[in-house]
Amino acid sequence: MSHKQQLVILGATGSIGLSTLDVVAKNSDLFDVFALTAGQNAKKMAELCIKHSPLYAVMATQSAAEELSLHLKGTACQTLIMHSQQAMSDLCAHPDVDIVMSAIVGAAGLLPTLSAVEAGKKVLLANKESLVMSGQLFIDKVKKHKATLLPIDSEHNAIFQCLPHSLQNAQSDKNLQDNGVSKILLTGSGGPFLTRDIHTLKDVTVSEAVAHPNWSMGQKISVDSATMMNKGLEFIEAKWLFNCNSDDIDVVIHPQSIIHSMVQYHDGSILAQMGNPDMRTPIAHALAFPKRIDAGVKSLNFSDICDFSFTKPDFTRYPNLQLAIDACSAGQGATTTVNAANEIAVAAFLKGKIGFTDIYKINAQTLESAQFTNVQSLDEILQCDELARVSATQFINKVAH
Repeated sequence: MSHKQQLVILGATGSIGLSTLDVVAKNSDLFDVFALTAGQNAKKMAELCIKHSPLYAVMATQSAAEELSLHLKGTACQTLIMHSQQAMSDLCAHPDVDIVMSAIVGAAGLLPTLSAVEAGKKVLLANKESLVMSGQLFIDKVKKHKATLLPIDSEHNAIFQCLPHSLQNAQSDKNLQDNGVSKILLTGSGGPFLTRDIHTLKDVTVSEAVAHPNWSMGQKISVDSATMMNKGLEFIEAKWLFNCNSDDIDVVIHPQSIIHSMVQYHDGSILAQMGNPDMRTPIAHALAFPKRIDAGVKSLNFSDICDFSFTKPDFTRYPNLQLAIDACSAGQGATTTVNAANEIAVAAFLKGKIGFTDIYKINAQTLESAQFTNVQSLDEILQCDELARVSATQFINKVAH
């Protein structure tokens, strides 16, 4: 009987966390749930604890942990309940843990994920912001502590699968060009407003912005897909994951979301990874890598696919994408700032404080007014992040309805 891999899921109650638990339940001979963490959703966490029996459950706050205890009172569940970001970080580094799924949305996921990296774990990265906020620092730590980094975003997972074996390791210093690769082609659906009259984008409502045509995701990521900031963050992430420059990556609009990304080789070959839009595929790929396991996902039926279309992104429609690409070239201070500003701006849009097209304005103004000193250490990164949030909030207060 071989050892079952012990898994920590950061952000267990979100869509990636739930998909991960679904794959784990189908492969219970291979994986055990060691710990689950969540923010405030104690009711959902209670259901997960009863179903999956983790040793530990960690909530972000004491009040959420107390609520979880109440939900589990009188059940047979033996899960130990904790709270705080520190507790999450400690469990990620626990000697019994093999794999950490990092699926907390936003900057909150950075410290626990770094804790897993520093402990040399196999880290499945679904949290974009970790790399956008702290790319160089993060990758340096992966190399130093010999952690294994596997991307979960469907696009980055697709790129990873299409790369030559020599480049599938974030610890390596090898570059694309020396390994026969000429371009990374990052696909994006274009979101719900690909063909909408550009002059009406300022009138977009919250419910329109969160209705993604192909993927079911949380509100923040859905809005980012509508503005294509999501693709901008993925562009920055790809630079770090695959040790390349901005010039090595092209964004391609592919509305059907069947091809999840492609890699172009010097000999003219292009390898594409495709499948139904279901996050369980990349999750299963990374959990079992280099083996393959059942993800519970139906294969594509090519006779059902009537259309495959591709276009270049229109930056007047998606100014946030251009902003993120420019920030990627400008460096760490710029990407940390843009990410923080966008978190604040999207939250303000979701609360009805600003309009849809104001998201870009807030992001651009925050980036323009930022004073970058050299952003390298974790303290400098967190300070840069904080300053951008304060600045974005001030700009929002000027335009707020």
